Amino acid sequence: MEDKTLNTNATPHKSGFVNIVGNPNVGKSTLMNDLVGERISIITQKAQTTRHRIMGIVNTPEYQIVFSDTPGVLKPKYKMQEGMLAFSEGALTDADVLVYVTDVVEDPTKNADFLAKVAKEKIPVLLVVNKIDLLKGNGELEAIVASWKELLPNAEVFPTSAKEHFNVANLMTRIVELLPEGEPYFGKDALTDKPARFFVTEIIREKILLNYDKEVPYSTEVIVEKFDEKENSIHIMAVIYVERESQKGILIGRQGSMLKRVGTEARKDISTFFGKSVFLELFVKVEPNWRNRENKLRQFGYIE
Repeated sequence: MEDKTLNTNATPHKSGFVNIVGNPNVGKSTLMNDLVGERISIITQKAQTTRHRIMGIVNTPEYQIVFSDTPGVLKPKYKMQEGMLAFSEGALTDADVLVYVTDVVEDPTKNADFLAKVAKEKIPVLLVVNKIDLLKGNGELEAIVASWKELLPNAEVFPTSAKEHFNVANLMTRIVELLPEGEPYFGKDALTDKPARFFVTEIIREKILLNYDKEVPYSTEVIVEKFDEKENSIHIMAVIYVERESQKGILIGRQGSMLKRVGTEARKDISTFFGKSVFLELFVKVEPNWRNRENKLRQFGYIE
């Protein structure tokens, strides 16, 4: 007769929220993508590329990790950036494990107020010192780690190079060890909490960041107005909002050349992301001073 008794020796399932915080341009999104194993967050060389909390979910039979990439901590200049800071500060309140990312060139005293909040955390804090591939010798790393240990004495330190995938596996192992026992928060086939349209806007925004200089990329917002998905294809219509007519002209370029370049590059990546052929239409509209208008920030998802 078949024994249907539960296996009391089975390892309990683990599940938890792991929030990634830190200042702009230290490699948070690169680390997140490496840990999740998918291209979830925008990665460019420009600061302030992540504007929202983006969840990437890692599932195995034994655990579920809900990673959360957050905007870089900064002193807000616009209402939009106030919303971005709120996302980062919110990450301190709902995590099971906190991953604070810095790098080997950052001033440890930058944004001291936020760092002081991290130092008071009761949950486990893992301090990732990223970009160690830039260092010349071991003595440099020891000095950097020592200075950070003074600021975050309770944190466990992980020198890494997310770009080179160095020590990321050890970081992941430690995260799994620290996860609390519990049932999954999302379905086991879930990759993220964000809808498909969100990743379309992120890819288009990435191409804008890569193709334009100065203020233009930071004055743009992308909204997907049509996402018509069929079995083998997707028809997408997206609007790029800017704050001034001059920015609209720069975005479009002579005879539409720049907008065409952005569209071509974005379409290729969107097609790869979804595994389908993509027809992408881009339009540019002017929305004066949208970064300081509460109704627009609510519409664009910066204020809940």
